[in-house]
Amino acid sequence: MATFRLHEEPLQSDWLDAYGHLNEAYYLVPFSNATWKLQDHFGIGTEYFEENGCALYTLETHLRYVGEVRAPATLSIESAILGVDTKRLHVGHTMWSGTRECATFECMLLHYDTQAERSAAFPDFIREGLDNALLKPTPEWVGRALRRLE
Repeated sequence: MATFRLHEEPLQSDWLDAYGHLNEAYYLVPFSNATWKLQDHFGIGTEYFEENGCALYTLETHLRYVGEVRAPATLSIESAILGVDTKRLHVGHTMWSGTRECATFECMLLHYDTQAERSAAFPDFIREGLDNALLKPTPEWVGRALRRLE
C-alpha cells in the first residue's frame, strides 16, 4: 500500500531552541498530531473511543533526526502502517519541510479496552483495514535501535 499525507502544520516559534532550530522535544508534537489523524483515517480515533471505550496507547517510540528544521517552515508528515497483529499497531512517520526530509518516527501502539482495563483484540473490520494498508517493503530506517558505544 501507499503512504498517507494526512497532517501538516506550521512550525511554532515557541518550539525553537537557543540556536533557532526546532527543539528536539517538539519534534514529537507534529508526529503525535499525525498519529491522531492516522487513527481517525482508520476509524480508531476519538469517535471510536467514545463509542466503545477502546483506545490506542503508545508502548514505545523511536525518533531519528535527519535534517535541521528552521523557521519559517510548514511541517508535512507522511504516515504509514508498518505492521499490525491482534492487539498492536506499528506506525511510521516521515517529517518533511518542503522537499527536505527532516526526521523519522515510529511507534508501537496497543489496542486497549479502558473499561476492562486490559489490552484487547482489534475488531475484525479494523484489523482488515490496517492489514490492507501495510506498507511493503518497509523503509530501511524501520526497526532500528540506538547504536551502542563500546
